[in-house]
Amino acid sequence: MDALRRARGRAGGVRLVQGRAEALPFRDGAFDTVVSGLVLCSVGDPVRGLAEVHRVLRPGGALRALEHVRSTVAWRARVQDAVQPAWTWLAGGCHPNRDTERAVEAAGFTIEDEGRRARANLRRFVARRSARG
Repeated sequence: MDALRRARGRAGGVRLVQGRAEALPFRDGAFDTVVSGLVLCSVGDPVRGLAEVHRVLRPGGALRALEHVRSTVAWRARVQDAVQPAWTWLAGGCHPNRDTERAVEAAGFTIEDEGRRARANLRRFVARRSARG
């Protein structure tokens, strides 16, 4: 709450709200774009959180994300699995071994090839909500 109060002091006339990813306090289709930066690893229920992102985006809207994800290298993924319990406890809920890209696609998004970037376990991508709802 202290961070929200400080942000409000700096934001001028911008409306800031506090909420949980699993229960976004916005109407259906309220946004053209949702930006996620290094948060999907820490959401308590990522399936529900992504369903909420899908809900608040208009059809055809974009999820723009920069996330660290499960390694595509088998031995590194096993290390992520091994350190996950301690890492999650130490890092405020972060799960370094989540397959975020797969979860985004399972939530009804299509990740665009253009602009998609990968560097080690970091991924930057734009995912579109289907125009069909």
